[in-house]
Amino acid sequence: MYRSARSFVLALCFIASTLAVAQTGVVSPLDTLSDSAVPEAVRSALGTKGYRITLDDGSIACELWLAKNLSTQATKDVPGVAYPQLAESAFVGVLHFPKQGSDYRGQPIAAGYYSLRYELLPNDGNHLGAAPNRDFLLLLPAASDPDPAASLKVPDVMDRSRKASGTRHPAPLSLLQPDSSPTSSITKGEEDHWIFSTAIPVASGGTFPIALVVKGQAQQ
Repeated sequence: MYRSARSFVLALCFIASTLAVAQTGVVSPLDTLSDSAVPEAVRSALGTKGYRITLDDGSIACELWLAKNLSTQATKDVPGVAYPQLAESAFVGVLHFPKQGSDYRGQPIAAGYYSLRYELLPNDGNHLGAAPNRDFLLLLPAASDPDPAASLKVPDVMDRSRKASGTRHPAPLSLLQPDSSPTSSITKGEEDHWIFSTAIPVASGGTFPIALVVKGQAQQ
């Protein structure tokens, strides 16, 4: 009787742990990015570890390597902006879709490597209500963005991002308001948005928290 009860308790614990994983997904560590499909200067600007983000159905949403020393600026008070410490077009990292993915607009994005550049949603009527705030990371084909230190103009970033989407629209991923001290995790939020949270080392010292929608799109 004791052995049966113990087995029952262990089974319940296993089911509970499985459900917890299913609800939150899994973040697994990756080694340093070494694929030559990503320009050497870009690889050198990344941290020594990456993240494989797996969803509750076992599918890989993406893989991420973030800047080893993120550049920030003096905080500016800009309405609707959650990341005022980031300058527009700042290099944030590299994302890899092992198979076809999609952006926040729902546009299909081919498998491959993409650099991530920070941009703001235009503050006009055409984009009103498209996201909780104006902060986005645009996907640029890695080969089109060989110098992470380059200070790109916004129109240039937009043009390169259109190569990722293959449409007249850039390829955005939405940034949300982060926790002040996040752990590296993936959780399912509102509107079926899968949100990756972590903190990136900053060139001036300390870390910079982010929360990125890696799967999910804006409500139409």
